[in-house]
Order: sequence, then C-alpha cells, then structure tokens
Amino acid sequence: MDVNAWRREKRAELYAARKAMTAEQRHTAAARIAEALDRYCAGRKPGCIGLYWPIKYEPSLLDWAKSRADALPFCLPVVVAAGQPLEYWRWTPGDAMESGVWGIPVPARRQPVDPDLMIAPLLGFDRARYRLGNGGGYFDRTLAARGDRPVVIGVGYAASEMETIHPQPYDVPMDLILTEKS
Repeated sequence: MDVNAWRREKRAELYAARKAMTAEQRHTAAARIAEALDRYCAGRKPGCIGLYWPIKYEPSLLDWAKSRADALPFCLPVVVAAGQPLEYWRWTPGDAMESGVWGIPVPARRQPVDPDLMIAPLLGFDRARYRLGNGGGYFDRTLAARGDRPVVIGVGYAASEMETIHPQPYDVPMDLILTEKS
C-alpha cells in the first residue's frame, strides 16, 4: 500500500466533507468543542495554550480564546522556516497580526513561548488518537523537537473519524481528541 497516496486521497475526501458543512454546523461544532475545552481547563491552569488560526474550514476557537483571554494565556504557531519545527508566539486576541506562510495570520511581534497545552486541528483521526493533518509534518516535527512533552489535544469534527490513519514512525498520537460529539 502506498500510504502517501492513500493519505492524499483521504485528505481530499475529508476537505470536501468539511467544506460541505454549513457555517451553522461548523459554528455549533466549534461551540461544543469550546465547552469541552472549558471542562478540560477547569481543573488545570495551563501556563500557555498553543491555539491555531483556523484555515480550510477547521473549527474556529477564536471566539473561545477571546472570551477566555483574561484568564488563559494563548500563543499561536508560526512557520519560521520550511521543514523546521513551528515556533509558538505569545498572542492575545486583538494583538496586531501580519500575514505568515500560506497567508495564515501570525502575531506581528515575535515573542516565542513553549506552550504546555497544544491544541492541534485535525483533518482526520483514529481511535488510537493519531491525527491526519494537512500534510506538511510541521506539528509532528515540533513535538519531536521538544524535550518536554506538552499535553496535546486534537480538535476536529466527529465525521472525520477513520478506522486508521496508517500511522508512520514520525506520527505522534494526541493525548486527547475532542469533537462536537466527545
């Protein structure tokens, strides 16, 4: 089996399904995921939460971050070099932003931090908590490069569950997967 070809095909299918969701369905799913994140964070005090800027119809947790910014510190991932681990830069909703790689907004001010809770968008996932992402490998490289392992929560839509993503040696399982149904 050509795993790379299989993953390309699955990514195309999963993107199409996600795009076909209505804006209301995506908003409702994001609100339910945010509620689950609130429950998770209630008994913990994360030093810094690595969020993400949503692209390609990913669940948007920006409203959640905005409503929690007084109590929870956030940062966003930034591609600083092709094929290298991500850097996370401190971010507060309302901060000045600029266009980063692929046009994804990043904080205008570089202030690197190491989040102890990382929230990773997923395109697909399996019951072993492996994540199928966009295919660049940035997230897995970032985790592999960290000496200390943060808690990693994958977030996505329940319809993205797969029997397996056919994990490869470089794939890193999430500690928890949250969807609108879990």
